[in-house]
Amino acid sequence: MDTTSLSLLERVKNPLDKDAWGRLVDVYVPFLFAWGRKAGLNETDSADLVQEVLTVLAKKLPEFEYDASKSFRSWLKTITVNRAKNFHRAAANRPTVGVDSAIRREAIIQSEADLFDEEEYCSIITKRLLDLVANEFGEQVWRAFEMQILEERPAAEVAEILGMTKNSVYLAKSRVLQRLRAEGAMLLD
Repeated sequence: MDTTSLSLLERVKNPLDKDAWGRLVDVYVPFLFAWGRKAGLNETDSADLVQEVLTVLAKKLPEFEYDASKSFRSWLKTITVNRAKNFHRAAANRPTVGVDSAIRREAIIQSEADLFDEEEYCSIITKRLLDLVANEFGEQVWRAFEMQILEERPAAEVAEILGMTKNSVYLAKSRVLQRLRAEGAMLLD
């Protein structure tokens, strides 16, 4: 891949660059949705939050200047947290079901809890990367990779189970890891 994180950020400044926006959406929509859920929004409100954040990005990215001392993710976090708080404020004006619901909403609005725990972020990004590249490989190559890396099985055992040579198992793992690294380079920190 010849596109880097910074070049993707530059490309999405152009709302007509569908490939760049597609990449941004592919990577960040699952995060935005998960962060909405973690902020206490229901599924429908989380989906609406995603749309609102994407709308803000479409408006703000053309003027966004990347600062190496800050991260894109922090900027995205600020937007997401503010929009989630808006959802909770709006919900506070609607009838609630039970006292627990109202208390929970108020606690979330007041909370400055970090929605973007680093370990959770890494876990989500790893799953997202795996989802993005899985269909690029044949079943046997993908299974060899999964068994070696995700299930931590020795190459000899994987080769025996899948009817491959040990070298083919190593090559399968290498090909998938190489693709994951390339895809990971596309992500914005």
